Amino acid sequence: MTLSIIYINYNTRQLLKQSLKHFFLISPAIDFEIIVVDNNSTDGSAEMLLEEFRQVKLIKSKKNLGYAGGANLGLKNASGSFVAVFNADIFIIQNSLETAINYMDNHTDIGMAGPKLINADGSLQYSCYRFPRPYTPILRRTFLGETKWGKREVDKYLMKDYNHNDARPVDWLLGGALIARKSALFEVGFFDDQYFLYFEDTDLAHRLKDKGYKVMYLPSSKMYHLHRRESADTGLLKSLFNPATRAHIKSAIKYFWKYKASR
Repeated sequence: MTLSIIYINYNTRQLLKQSLKHFFLISPAIDFEIIVVDNNSTDGSAEMLLEEFRQVKLIKSKKNLGYAGGANLGLKNASGSFVAVFNADIFIIQNSLETAINYMDNHTDIGMAGPKLINADGSLQYSCYRFPRPYTPILRRTFLGETKWGKREVDKYLMKDYNHNDARPVDWLLGGALIARKSALFEVGFFDDQYFLYFEDTDLAHRLKDKGYKVMYLPSSKMYHLHRRESADTGLLKSLFNPATRAHIKSAIKYFWKYKASR
């Protein structure tokens, strides 16, 4: 098996259905399997999969394991030499997976790669980043990010100074669409499931790079991402009532504590 595609689903039944229908219309020209890890959804996702996508391997978790835990459950059941981990809001474009796999086959020092992500309106979505500083989340959530210094720091973090049509090694990639060499993930121990939501992708890239692997942005592989940052409510005080924001803060604390010596 060349590629295992793992979708992480939590109460995104309709979006997952649309994404899978789109996927099978394109059907990559490589041998693949699709695994959907359902994180104890209550919206009928599992029933929909059993009824409409019997070719998909469904793994039902008895509780919501979060992104990292759900991904790890899928990875432990994956047969492919390469694995792709997708959110339900990812829609592949023709040849996107084949392009990434061929590139990684020819560059064995790459542990993980990410495609160019495109918003629904066709604009670029920034999906490769420099490692964050402890103040980066604060800049992205408060008025400080609107200051001259704050904008400069955020733009640097988002790599807005980089031509996103060029392939290059980067610090880390957005976890919504990742393609990785399974042997490299085995070597570093998969995702750290101490992160329930957010920063698990940053942490994984950090550990892969520490082992000598490259983390690569591959704009020749393109996918649509119908993305909305669930932790991005307007205003810091309002956002604190959002469970996704609180998870983001907890994960940030864990990440910066874990890598405090390298900051």
